[in-house]
Amino acid sequence: MRLRALLETEALGLRLLGGEDELDRTVRGVMTTDLRDPSRYLSGGELVLTGLAWRRNSADSEPFVRILASAGVAGLAAGEAELGDIPDDLVSACVRNRLPLFAVNEDVAFATITEYVVRQVSGERAGDLAAVVDRHRRLMTSGPAGGGPDVVLDLLTTDLDLRAWVLSPTGRQIAGAGEPLAPGICAALASEHLAAVRTGRRGPHRISIQGITYSLFPIRGHGRGAGGPAAARDVRETVLSDWLLAVEADAGDWPAERLDLLQGVTQLIAVERDRRDAARTVRRRLAQEVLELVQTGAPPAEIAARLRVAAPVLLPGLGAAPHWQVVVARVDWENGDIPGGPVAQSLLEEILVDPSVSGPEPSDRIAVAHTGDEAIALVPLPSLSGDAGEDKGPDSALHADELLATVRDPLAAGLADDGRLTLGVSAAVHSAEGLRGALEEARHARRVAAARPGRVCAAGHHELASHVLLLPFVPDDVRRAFTARLLDPLRDYDRRHRAELIPTLEAFLDCDGSWTRCATRLHLHVNTLRYRVGRIEQLTARDLSRLEDKLDFFLALRMS
Repeated sequence: MRLRALLETEALGLRLLGGEDELDRTVRGVMTTDLRDPSRYLSGGELVLTGLAWRRNSADSEPFVRILASAGVAGLAAGEAELGDIPDDLVSACVRNRLPLFAVNEDVAFATITEYVVRQVSGERAGDLAAVVDRHRRLMTSGPAGGGPDVVLDLLTTDLDLRAWVLSPTGRQIAGAGEPLAPGICAALASEHLAAVRTGRRGPHRISIQGITYSLFPIRGHGRGAGGPAAARDVRETVLSDWLLAVEADAGDWPAERLDLLQGVTQLIAVERDRRDAARTVRRRLAQEVLELVQTGAPPAEIAARLRVAAPVLLPGLGAAPHWQVVVARVDWENGDIPGGPVAQSLLEEILVDPSVSGPEPSDRIAVAHTGDEAIALVPLPSLSGDAGEDKGPDSALHADELLATVRDPLAAGLADDGRLTLGVSAAVHSAEGLRGALEEARHARRVAAARPGRVCAAGHHELASHVLLLPFVPDDVRRAFTARLLDPLRDYDRRHRAELIPTLEAFLDCDGSWTRCATRLHLHVNTLRYRVGRIEQLTARDLSRLEDKLDFFLALRMS
């Protein structure tokens, strides 16, 4: 389709702000984004929809537009809901870069535009697809979410007699038509889907459970459809965050038109998935700000002030949280070539939702940040209460083993033979003063979990040795003595010989004692690494094969 067709469709309510000479450009797809740099998700020919959340000041417009123009997008449509009139600096940047710019009326949902473009680009494939899409478009006019995935699934049931469910990668039911699936069936479907994706099998994947055949379709957000820029990305970056659509039918018997229909449905659901992912941005930012304050040793009063800002977002209507917990997760890949932080962040946002609760709403009270390969969740305990407004306090605290009880099998399938998830849970704390200790507890507990066998492991604060539990709270002079006793011999040796024992120790602990990963990270031969670790053990009279000594070194490095 041509860009000009968008203006000719009154229901879309688009207003052209610039680029009249470029309206014959071909639109090959659509993408919604508020990333400052969405280039990795662009392949050219897209109509890009944005709510302008990436724009902080006028200087941001030119770099953003230049990225879109360089990627060869067909045009840009900016929503008026956030800022009202489209900023002049964005209009000027589009004119300079010859990028057509449309204004989207605040009453028009991005999902409506996405559905229109998908339908036009795909063509009128079959009568049933046209009926479903058209009815969904009409329902979407009532609000930006268009009723959510449940509306699409209801249409599949009423129009095509297909029962379907949307599941998270852990097997939690997000939406469904009719009776919900049993938790065991959800877990089995998620496990089969993740295993099939990791082994490279072409979809839709089929599985029979209790005599019923299900067909599984991936739901990929951020323009991650087949042929898009993510097609060349490593599957490990998305396999543990993508939703899936499970349909009670054998897709092996379907004609091409029916398969196209289901692919179109997954695209419609992906719009809602992207919207909900974007809504997590504020909570992630709050978590990052609190985390940075805690890690830099900010005064408790400053941390408490930031928590007061976070409380209305994380606990709408419930006031300040009386207790908080910290959960730390880390995803490691065998070759160390894929960043684990974003994957761990997505997993924590899912794992911390009660698996018995359907829908996405519970995750709206969970804030997760990530740094390096580590993800850190700040969890207000009332978010787990059973009745609205009920404060269970520390009695509702998270327990490490319970978090993974129902999701262990699906996650193990997604991690396959080259990935590992380790998780640590702190005790509950009731004030900002306790958050630093809670973060240390959670990190130490995660290292306890890392010392265990298995692809998915967790540990809680109660499993820590007493000295590890107490060190974060001891006076500064005791901390200094503890770190000096362990690290001063290494620092002195490094000054005399430039041996880099301290960086080697940090890397060795960060790689959980893996000789291969550590040597790769430091660009060393394994024998050289073994020599350095041997020197560290000789100078300190410690044994880095023992968990207790590893934890002591880790504490000393963190407190130094």
